[in-house]
Amino acid sequence: MDFVYTLAGLGVGIVVGLTGVGGGSLMTPLLVLLFGISPATAVGTDLLYAAITKAGGVAVHGIKKTIDWKIVGWLAAGSVPASLLVVLFLANQKSAAVAGASRAAGFSGIFSFSLGVMLLLTALALIFRKSLQKWAANARPEPISAHRKPLATVLLGAFIGVAVSLSSVGAGAVGVTALILLYPKLPMARVVGTDIAHAVPLTLIAGLGHASLGHVDWTLLGSLLLGSLPGVAIGSLLASKLPEFFIRHALVFLLLIIGGKLVFIQ
Repeated sequence: MDFVYTLAGLGVGIVVGLTGVGGGSLMTPLLVLLFGISPATAVGTDLLYAAITKAGGVAVHGIKKTIDWKIVGWLAAGSVPASLLVVLFLANQKSAAVAGASRAAGFSGIFSFSLGVMLLLTALALIFRKSLQKWAANARPEPISAHRKPLATVLLGAFIGVAVSLSSVGAGAVGVTALILLYPKLPMARVVGTDIAHAVPLTLIAGLGHASLGHVDWTLLGSLLLGSLPGVAIGSLLASKLPEFFIRHALVFLLLIIGGKLVFIQ
């Protein structure tokens, strides 16, 4: 079975390399729906998986100077406390879930519902990203005044912190889309670099929080990394040779179907 997980990691890594879409929106539902991993374990394992796989991206963007560390700090000021509060909430809910099967089902449902919602938001973010990029390229006036922008960014970070801690999804496509809306004049490379730089500490803290609750399968994590790390490299090499447009739209369709199932047909 470990080999199957490695193959799954390879496949997800290739798609991430082709489309740039975060692995959480692919890996977590794959673990839950195809392999029958409990939602809590899938989320916790994927968080640490994301922290490790995105660390290399931070190094690359750091060398290229495409990270706005001020924005990273504002995002983290909201996301890190929010993530810690979610972990405390989950610890309390898990203790209550021990009391009965109905509460245990409700505890698992928190992750499934959150994952479904974030997959739908990710699909919408992918649908409208090109339009938002064109809007940003037109150099329209900033939608939020300068003195209000730090607060708005901290609130965005808090939302991402909650979403990522409950679903492992949100620090990629959703985060980038929100940053485009907040900072339309920020070059796209800096938007992506900033989002990745924020995602690494957030997913690491949230992942370690889940690990403290027993929500991380370390063997599974190793198997996924074994396949996904070369998969991302392969996907990146193939990106210029395959029709990314069709792959991205097929991915959007898949996310809508899976997200709808988790939210409305549990």
